Amino acid sequence: MSLKPRRVDFEPTWQTLLETVRGVITCGRCGMVARATWNDRFSDVYAVCVAYPEPLSDRLYHETKTFLESHVQELHQVVSKTGEELLSSYHHHWQEYSKGSTYLNQLYGYLNSQFIKKQKMSDADLNYGGFVSDPSEQMLEIGELALDIWKRLMIEPLKDNLTSLLLEEVKRDRCSGTVNQAVLHGVINSLVNVEEYKKKCPLKLYEDLFEKPFISETGDYYRQEALKLLDDYNCSEYMEKVIQRLDDENFRSRKFLHPSSYAKVTHECEQRMVADHLLFLHGECKEMVKKEKRKDLSYMYKLMRPIHGGLGVLIQELEGFIRQTGLEAVRDLRGENVPAQFVESMLEVHTKYTELIQNVFSNDQQFVGALDKACAAAINHRTNAKSICRSPELLAKYCDSLLKKSAKGMSETEIDDRLTSSITVFKYLDDKDIYQRFYARMLARRLIYSQSMSMDAEEAMINRLKQACGYEFTNKLHRMFTDMTISTDLNNKFSDFLKKDELDIGVNFSILVLQAGAWPIGQSNLPSFAIPQELEKSVRMFELFYNKSFSGRKLTWMHSFCSAELKMNYLKKPYFVNMGTFHMGILLQFNASESVTFKELLAYTQLPHKELVKQLQTFLETKIILCEGSLDESSTLRLNMNYSNKRTKFKITTAVQKESQQDVEQTHTAIDEDRKMYLQAAIVRIMKARKILKHNLLIQEVISQSKARFAPSIGMIKKCIESLIEKQYLERTPSATDEYSYMA
Repeated sequence: MSLKPRRVDFEPTWQTLLETVRGVITCGRCGMVARATWNDRFSDVYAVCVAYPEPLSDRLYHETKTFLESHVQELHQVVSKTGEELLSSYHHHWQEYSKGSTYLNQLYGYLNSQFIKKQKMSDADLNYGGFVSDPSEQMLEIGELALDIWKRLMIEPLKDNLTSLLLEEVKRDRCSGTVNQAVLHGVINSLVNVEEYKKKCPLKLYEDLFEKPFISETGDYYRQEALKLLDDYNCSEYMEKVIQRLDDENFRSRKFLHPSSYAKVTHECEQRMVADHLLFLHGECKEMVKKEKRKDLSYMYKLMRPIHGGLGVLIQELEGFIRQTGLEAVRDLRGENVPAQFVESMLEVHTKYTELIQNVFSNDQQFVGALDKACAAAINHRTNAKSICRSPELLAKYCDSLLKKSAKGMSETEIDDRLTSSITVFKYLDDKDIYQRFYARMLARRLIYSQSMSMDAEEAMINRLKQACGYEFTNKLHRMFTDMTISTDLNNKFSDFLKKDELDIGVNFSILVLQAGAWPIGQSNLPSFAIPQELEKSVRMFELFYNKSFSGRKLTWMHSFCSAELKMNYLKKPYFVNMGTFHMGILLQFNASESVTFKELLAYTQLPHKELVKQLQTFLETKIILCEGSLDESSTLRLNMNYSNKRTKFKITTAVQKESQQDVEQTHTAIDEDRKMYLQAAIVRIMKARKILKHNLLIQEVISQSKARFAPSIGMIKKCIESLIEKQYLERTPSATDEYSYMA
């Protein structure tokens, strides 16, 4: 076949083409179209479009349009007379017509691409207005034209009937009646398909004709359904029924509707059955939480989650209940091992409600946040505003008990698990600096007196704290470990030093050299003490060795932290006793005599009167030394020559190894001083960066920077500001009394 343009007699060519078009649009109902005929018609369309001298494309388009309009009008006459079977008839003819229009669009492919597309308006013209005043006048591709004609001549005249019949069918389905799913789905989808080709608002017909009335009718239906269910059932049963209704409607949407309607229908059902009855549902939350009705709570969560502000009451009730449970768990703790009771009770509460939130509330972060707030409130609870929260101290003591050698009956794995769990409580502490102080003091004791169960466990715990609070928080703790390692190396070097000079100090002597700034050991108010003659040489030689190795460093001897092992040879069998240096200094005075007066001991040891009484009291309690009458300055003390003990090796615990109430008070005093310094540093840092700042903004900035370590009081911040003004770091600006400026 020649592709060269030629003269075409339009009428006979159109009549031939029309037969094929009629057969195609009716899918063979008005005569089958043979394959050869189908192929020839492509040539006819081409010939008409390139006809000589004038192409006949425009005429072909209008003749086809006229035929399709006539055909759809005939179909409308047929469909409109079917009465109750209107939906089935409409669906049957639509299936035939839509399939035929697809084939027709292929047949007119050349007309579409070479003529119609050149006449069509661009997207920009459609959106912003073009040369055609009425967009409906523009040409459409044949497939689009067929759909547009169906919309105008079939759907528009039948729209009221279609809408009412569709709504009736859906209602019948809701009431468990029998409906033809294929017909219902097909008719509804036809409202989408006829405008699918449009780039702008392709769902407008579907939304206006069916979706809006359907959603309105759905809302009315479920409003009545909700009232009926509320009359017949209690809250738990009501929620179960509502969830069932929502699932049914969700399934129904997927059977019949376009995907764009799914969320809208679900939202309408939720509004009518849940949002409209929030007051009733919220009123049941307290009882559900209190009795931990997991199934009901799960239903409540599922229903409330999509509703704006629906979960607020449930979250508040859960938070309040967890807080109350936590407070009751740690209230009035008494007896032995209060720290363990406190930590394990809080962990039990936390574990229980973490599991509940995971299983019932799908680990929703709003509920996780409520758990965090509740646990923090319980852990940081104070009986009154001025009282000190004991939680940091109790947690530090709990960790201390686990890390000591005395933690018997537990495997290393179990201890490690408990220490890991303790970090959960630690994260909720407001006053982490108090915990740090107590933990550092207890760590110092464990390291100095070799009471640590395992150095690996100690280091692992410090690393956990570092992960939770950063390197700055654990810096001093790391330095304490470093000192222990350096001290071991120093002892080895001291031994080499003695061997090299062939010196004998007469005793086994090991020493710890600790950095003053890293260890929480006060150097002020150290009790005076005369070193026993037996130790003088070892002390002198170590100082000589140390000064040779490190010039410019000053050693301060902390005798109250030292310990010694003495062999008691004066009894029926020898005993090896581990004791403090002060005890050793006292006991060595009995080498020369079986009895010594209190005044002589005061002169020999040079201990303060109060300290000597305290040290002697330990000997009197253990009955190593005897004293007639009460202990005073005129007392004479003598060795108990009949002393006996089941153990040949035992330890006399020194007062400094036990935590006293005075130590606790000193720790809190030191914490207050540290806080003042920290706050002053924060204020200077902020003002240096900002230069000028209002009082309230400065307070907020300081609180924001400090909250990771502790919760500072406004009063303390104000005192620190006043102190810095006195020190001339800050000044009040002349123009405003509530504004500060930084003084460089």
